[in-house]
Amino acid sequence: MIQVGTKAPDFSVQDHDGNTVSLSDFTGKKVVIFFYPKANTPGCTLEACDLRDHYSELTDAGYSILGVSADTVSAQAKFAMKFSFPYPLLADVDKVLINGFGVWGPKKFQGREYEGILRTTFILDEQGVVERVIDKVKTKVHASQILEG
Repeated sequence: MIQVGTKAPDFSVQDHDGNTVSLSDFTGKKVVIFFYPKANTPGCTLEACDLRDHYSELTDAGYSILGVSADTVSAQAKFAMKFSFPYPLLADVDKVLINGFGVWGPKKFQGREYEGILRTTFILDEQGVVERVIDKVKTKVHASQILEG
């Protein structure tokens, strides 16, 4: 996993509307990149909706928000439409960001071990350098975790 002080890897992936989004699009802006395991699942929905509900506070604090999972553009579009997310959801089906940020790894759920996306949020400064890493995401109050920083 990339650490505080590391320049985030650039990327170009499609968002839920099929637009190509690159990290370089956000030069000069603070960016929150939150990685979540799967669109339209309970924990991911809680997290994404909390960020939606506090979107104006986050943008007032100067943040651009990007959600990332390995879901397809179509799955991300359905998720974004169903919950009216005001920020892009990136369809990282080839795991370019997921591997670049180092958020793919071993997980446990109901006693089963498997590989998957580790729910993690990276906060980048205006030059794309990691300022903070939140690896213990609280899905119901994630916006406050970001804003408390």
